[in-house]
Amino acid sequence: MQLDSSVGYLFGRHLLIDGGVPVYFVRANIITSSGASTTSSFTELGDVYGQARLSFPNPMLNFKTQLTGRAPTGSTSDGISTGHVTYDWTNRIDRNFGHWTPFLEVGLANSIPDTFVYRRPFASYGELGHFQAGAAYHVVNWFSVAASAFDVAPWGTQTIDSRVAGNGSGTSSGHGPPFLQGLRTTGGTSLAADNGFSTGVDLLPVKGIDLTVGYSRSTHYALNTVSFGIAVNMRAILRHPGL
Repeated sequence: MQLDSSVGYLFGRHLLIDGGVPVYFVRANIITSSGASTTSSFTELGDVYGQARLSFPNPMLNFKTQLTGRAPTGSTSDGISTGHVTYDWTNRIDRNFGHWTPFLEVGLANSIPDTFVYRRPFASYGELGHFQAGAAYHVVNWFSVAASAFDVAPWGTQTIDSRVAGNGSGTSSGHGPPFLQGLRTTGGTSLAADNGFSTGVDLLPVKGIDLTVGYSRSTHYALNTVSFGIAVNMRAILRHPGL
């Protein structure tokens, strides 16, 4: 589970600058190669981040570009941080066709963004591109559904720091997914490569409260992820105190 708080400032209609620090709550049950069961449980502060986002809404085509930088303030031994300064540059285009909003996202990073499609059980370090394409359907103003396909395409040496493996060390030649082989694994592109699909629903019961429920399938890791989230926008709540 992740608790993320951030504060920012909106400069006009187009530029938003914000920053924050996440807190991770991890509890993992691991079956070792001998068949024994172990539990790894911890709470850690994550990497402090700052980001700038430019938005250009247009009836023909909406465009957003966001640059995020993270400082290595989190723990590497628990897989919360890579121990390196990381960046992510993501670009998104979308357009409304009645109730439908198809979208395309293309990004360049040196670590898989922790908010990219689903919460991964590891932190990665290495150059990569990430892609997502899909569509959202707005049933009513406060309820929408979405589905998308995603791909992570790394190049060069990749390192992953596991959040669930517990004590030990691993190599990419072990059994099972690399994030279960040990605390840190370094190897080729197959460590961070990923692809699959996701679907979810989004509810806005009142101004400033956003509820999400999602499902993701990682084909590469044969990993199913069910997630839920609650986002609170204090700016919207303060502007509508009666809600």
